[in-house]
Amino acid sequence: MGSVEQKRVAIVGAGHVGATAAYTLMLRALCREIVLIDSDPTLAAAEAADLSDANALVRPARIWAGTYEDAAAAQIAVLTAGAATHGAESRLSVVSRSAAIVTSCVDQLIDAGFSGILIVAANPVDLMTLLALRRSRLAANRVIGTGSLLDTARLQQTLAIRLGVAPGSIDGLVLGEHGDSEVAAFSTVRVGGLTLDRFCATDQDLERLQIAREVREAGYRIVQGKGYTSFGISTAIVRICEAILRDEHAVLPVSTLLTGQYGITDVCLSLPCVLGAIGVERVLSPDLSAEETRGLLASATTLRAALAAAQKPPDR
Repeated sequence: MGSVEQKRVAIVGAGHVGATAAYTLMLRALCREIVLIDSDPTLAAAEAADLSDANALVRPARIWAGTYEDAAAAQIAVLTAGAATHGAESRLSVVSRSAAIVTSCVDQLIDAGFSGILIVAANPVDLMTLLALRRSRLAANRVIGTGSLLDTARLQQTLAIRLGVAPGSIDGLVLGEHGDSEVAAFSTVRVGGLTLDRFCATDQDLERLQIAREVREAGYRIVQGKGYTSFGISTAIVRICEAILRDEHAVLPVSTLLTGQYGITDVCLSLPCVLGAIGVERVLSPDLSAEETRGLLASATTLRAALAAAQKPPDR
């Protein structure tokens, strides 16, 4: 496993998600250097100062507001900068606004000499991961979207409440887009090695469609209540950083470029991936039901259509 010595993580975007990710990263003591970069240097400096105050009470780390040149030496750069959604606004609806921000950030990262692993958390994350991959020209295994990792955690949490077990006792996946076309793959769910049908009593109705809807709409409910999400996605970001920095070879559902899995190519979406020091080591194709496979193909179609619409020249 890798040591925290001399490990640097750069976070591009010091807003709610970026600052919370930096705080979580600091508490987990995964690296010794955290640099915050933002188009508003005053904000980045204030967040770095606040984090440094907290750092005095935990394990030592250097936390500062820096530049893209500081990011060049980072093992990981986390891109949280992007357009925010409001209320019930879908993630795909902000693709054009986010694309301009992500393009600028990635260009500056690469121009500064960054060659590490890029984690993309800007929404719509699957399309922004594909854009970051194309703009950066980094190897596909080194550009990773947070994808459906958070959705998978939400599925585990929702099932845990209904089944009366701890979330960590449940294995299961949400696949495809991190968004409205995501696929809650109930066929992959295991509780103590048992399928849902075997674990549940015959008279227990799990209302799977309702559970899938709750998971899919969880982010919208949070945004409607507080204006943004931060804790869940930041923890997902740090979990991915942990798998990379510690060379864990952990299997996590993240957004990556598909190269023929289920017949899907040239689009980024979430499948379970083996993550280690080089990024994505392997993309797995779990056994899905026919309905789930159709849903995954439909998710890819949705993402392609959104990308094509965003690239279409405006009417004159």
